[in-house]
Amino acid sequence: MSERMKNLPIDRSEARRSSLAILQLEGPRENIDKALRILKPLGFMTASSNESDRESISWREAFSNVDEKALPGICLRGAREKEGITQSSLSKKTGIPQRHISEMENGKRPIGKKNARLFANALNVGYKIFL
Repeated sequence: MSERMKNLPIDRSEARRSSLAILQLEGPRENIDKALRILKPLGFMTASSNESDRESISWREAFSNVDEKALPGICLRGAREKEGITQSSLSKKTGIPQRHISEMENGKRPIGKKNARLFANALNVGYKIFL
């Protein structure tokens, strides 16, 4: 009798992505071209030259079009999808009706502290992201 595999096999494209490394360098601007000439033969690719001059921005600035009231629902959906579970299975784990979970994810129902703690335990995250 064959045994059940512990891990599912991964496809080659996923294996290639996991073997990539992103490099961030600090140093004098005048040496950028020299560093790039050295790294290119080693297989490193560069972002466009405009991107190297850009500074980072906060996530709130990046998602400025998202309504503040919708953020808890977006976090709930993201945490649920990260764990790979459906609304129905989350409902079974927490005892919260599936339609309520849907309404919470869509910003039509507040999550509340009690439900936030239930979701946090079921989804392995801190409860404060839902408040």
